[in-house]
Amino acid sequence: MELLGMTTIFLLVCIACLLLFASWRSISQKEKQPPGPIMLPTVGNILQLNPWNLPESLKKLSEKYGSVFTIYLGPQKVVVLYGYDVVKEALIDQADDFSGRGNLPLLKKLFQGTGIVTSNGETWKQLRRFALTTLRDFGMGKKSIEERIQEEANFLVERIRNTHERPFNPGSFVVHAVSNIICSIIFGDRFDYEDKKFLTLIDLLEENNTLQNSVQTQEKGNSHSDFTVETLTRTTLDLFLAGTGTTSTTLRYGLLILQKYPEIVEKIQKEIDGVIGRDRSPCMADRSQMPYTDAVAHEIQRFIDFLPFNVPHTVIKDTKFRDYFIPKDTIIFPMLSSVLHDSKEFPNPEKFDPGHFLNANGTFKKSDYFMPFSAGKRICAGEGLARMELFIFLTAILQNFTLKSVVDHKDIDISPLVSTLVNMPRPYEVSFLPR
Repeated sequence: MELLGMTTIFLLVCIACLLLFASWRSISQKEKQPPGPIMLPTVGNILQLNPWNLPESLKKLSEKYGSVFTIYLGPQKVVVLYGYDVVKEALIDQADDFSGRGNLPLLKKLFQGTGIVTSNGETWKQLRRFALTTLRDFGMGKKSIEERIQEEANFLVERIRNTHERPFNPGSFVVHAVSNIICSIIFGDRFDYEDKKFLTLIDLLEENNTLQNSVQTQEKGNSHSDFTVETLTRTTLDLFLAGTGTTSTTLRYGLLILQKYPEIVEKIQKEIDGVIGRDRSPCMADRSQMPYTDAVAHEIQRFIDFLPFNVPHTVIKDTKFRDYFIPKDTIIFPMLSSVLHDSKEFPNPEKFDPGHFLNANGTFKKSDYFMPFSAGKRICAGEGLARMELFIFLTAILQNFTLKSVVDHKDIDISPLVSTLVNMPRPYEVSFLPR
């Protein structure tokens, strides 16, 4: 009898242990989080990362920990998505789960979380819908916007012509021209390049200062409204910043790259002469007949990798992603660099090569890996406008001028300047020789 009792107790203990193990295993699997390097108190993994080349540091970590891994920037936990497959799965296949905006301290300081770039939830949905609708009403994506870009391109060409072949840094010229497009949309008119108000606005842009601090609103008493003067002013500023900085930097960087490859410029100009000629302005209808120029414009965007880390996302709820559990509000870095520089899709990705976007017969080749504007629900609202500006401005410049570098083209350094979040071109001067 005593033996029977002992056996029963032993079996009950075994069953309890099995149930406890099964329960622990279930919880463990549910909360299995992405691996990563061991973090240090306070500083996290900062000492294990190269601040002068963070994309390369994260590439090495992906080789060790896989395409989904965790790092700590100080005490801030970040899940990194490395490679086309995981970026696509997150931003497109699980778009809702990853639709939050991650407010890192730098972004929070710059954008204050009230505009379209950094807001979240229903506020973001309302502001994005409002911005897209308003921009369309103002002509974005329509012939009227194209005509504004053509007009501004003509102003830019004449301004360049007035330099009389003297070498200069074209940065301010490009910023002013690109900025005038978004100004004409959100402010209703372009500015003269010497307008003091316009130059002040550009200075504020370059200093990343805010344009509003003490605005009152008829919506102030309505705590549930997303359309306060503060949020709308901030959204206007967001559109101005994004609509100026990204395209002007891309164009400025593109002009540097093209100085290094005069043979590419010659091919573009041959295509321009055959399709457009010298007597009319380039238009978007020309692009389909200019595959080489289109390929160069795409390759510029791919090569410079303007936002290597993307603008940070967050998961808006506890999320199961692949085999991992990612807690709500975790910051996500969907690495655009890992997509734009994928060696399987783009052979020799560190080399500037328009052939990355050309078929064997010379026609334009589309690529799902082309994500300079991100992807999914947080894709850049001005993508269409930016593509239009880049094609028309670049084509208009090369229709009228040949680029002459102040140094031997073989000595031009097209590697980016070190920056925290964006890749910037190195300072340079160039002469524009009339054709």
